[in-house]
Amino acid sequence: MTLHSSGRGRLGLAFGAFGASALLLAGCAGGGGGSSTDGSDASGDPIIVGTTDKVTTLDPAGSYDNGSLAVQTQVFPYLVNTDYNSTEVVPDLAETAEFTSPTEYTVTLPAGLKWANGNDLTSADVKFSFDRNIAIADPNGASSLLYNLDSVETPDDTTVVFKLKTANDQVFPSILTSFPGAIVDDEVFSADAITPDADIVDANAFGGPYAITSYDFNKTVEFTPNENYAGLLDAPVNSAVILSYFAESSNLKLAVQEGDIDVAYRSLSSTDVADLKTNDAVQVIDGPGGEIRYIVFNFDTQPYGATTPEADPAKALAVRQAVADLVDRDAISEQVYKGTYTPLYSYVPEGFAGATDALKGLYGDGNGGPDADKAAAALEAAGVTTPVALSLQYSPDHYGPSSGDEYALVKSQLEESGLFTVDLKSTEWVQYSKDRTADVYPAYQLGWFPDYSDADNYLTPFFLKENFLGNHYDNPEVNDLILAQAVEPDAAARTADIEQIQELVANDLSTVPLLQGAQLAVAGTGVDGVVLDASFKFRFAPLTK
Repeated sequence: MTLHSSGRGRLGLAFGAFGASALLLAGCAGGGGGSSTDGSDASGDPIIVGTTDKVTTLDPAGSYDNGSLAVQTQVFPYLVNTDYNSTEVVPDLAETAEFTSPTEYTVTLPAGLKWANGNDLTSADVKFSFDRNIAIADPNGASSLLYNLDSVETPDDTTVVFKLKTANDQVFPSILTSFPGAIVDDEVFSADAITPDADIVDANAFGGPYAITSYDFNKTVEFTPNENYAGLLDAPVNSAVILSYFAESSNLKLAVQEGDIDVAYRSLSSTDVADLKTNDAVQVIDGPGGEIRYIVFNFDTQPYGATTPEADPAKALAVRQAVADLVDRDAISEQVYKGTYTPLYSYVPEGFAGATDALKGLYGDGNGGPDADKAAAALEAAGVTTPVALSLQYSPDHYGPSSGDEYALVKSQLEESGLFTVDLKSTEWVQYSKDRTADVYPAYQLGWFPDYSDADNYLTPFFLKENFLGNHYDNPEVNDLILAQAVEPDAAARTADIEQIQELVANDLSTVPLLQGAQLAVAGTGVDGVVLDASFKFRFAPLTK
């Protein structure tokens, strides 16, 4: 793959061959990016965006969540990226990016790049960014995506050579557009520890379309255009953006319908969305799907897990199988989400090459519904005493206001069978994100927004031995297949590998997928430039009113 730029403004729209072609119909209010290339057109009052989605940390090495990315994608530069309404990887900060050998991906930078604080932005910053991400290996970070990166070399100030462990990597360029691809200032960030938010803001260590001029953790962030930005996308066409955090989605809904904010993005309840669709004062904007919601099992601490006094792999599997037999996805979809989320029966959601319904025939009634008799038989065959005591955790503030209803219904579905007693608890996201990787939760809620439009992004972060979930799942056959599909140049063979991975994981049940959803934003009728596209990044630069 060879990526050449065609100037520093926006590139034409082109679509990747293996990407999620079914997801490319983006929702858009207004016309995407504006015409400014130097920020000169940016004018008017600040755009106010509201959200309930919290930040874990500004440091890209310490976060792997949508709330943090919503800020990071505005303020940090990326070597390559995706343009609006496209899944094709193209140069962003880079002038060129190409495979110069099967195991070398070479990037050239323009000379004279600067950070917002005036520091030089060179290849040294790029090497530093990737080296520190791998060295820190924060449990809430995305360093696991860099599993195929062997080393980074910088022959000069404008050249970066990524040395890969395995040849013909089909997804490495896409990974560079996601969490671990953010470049940071080597004069500001720590080489071996997460850098505090305040230090980043105080040092003005930003190189994306915006800089942060005011920061109150999970309360407000004020963005102003970065005059030193020199990337793929147009410079901001607004004078500033204020990101305002809401504790309750009901308050977020009220704020957007009353015009106190211009855009509401993540997360409103399905009831609120239905009501807003009848309100002529706002526009409801839909975008392509890709979000999934699922239950994670910790293989060490779940009932009969490896570190429990009654450790027994066969019984632990039977517990997971019984949960998969009992969950009623249709009921969750309709009763909690009014159909705005749809049932998901595998690990790669519908619309991506290689997606299957691997769970559908294995569990429940074989057609997607629950089956209590089948669950009871699985437990009895493994010698599990019922009811099984299961501790189940969810976050009330990260995955939308309906999470409580969703998991109350899951609890009810499990307990109505008489096979489980569920201890259901909730923890707010900032603490939740720490606890889940410290083996605190035997079973817990997570959701996922893809980093890039490829089925790999629903497999690599979850099911490699060293994975983002940190749930101690380890299947060598799955691990090897994930590594193999990532470097398989034949599209048909790669799709077959992806399908087989889903079958194997469906037998193991590292996670139990529940639902698939789409993107959604609500904006005032006078707001343009809301683009919910196949990159799954909500970018502020084209917003105008």
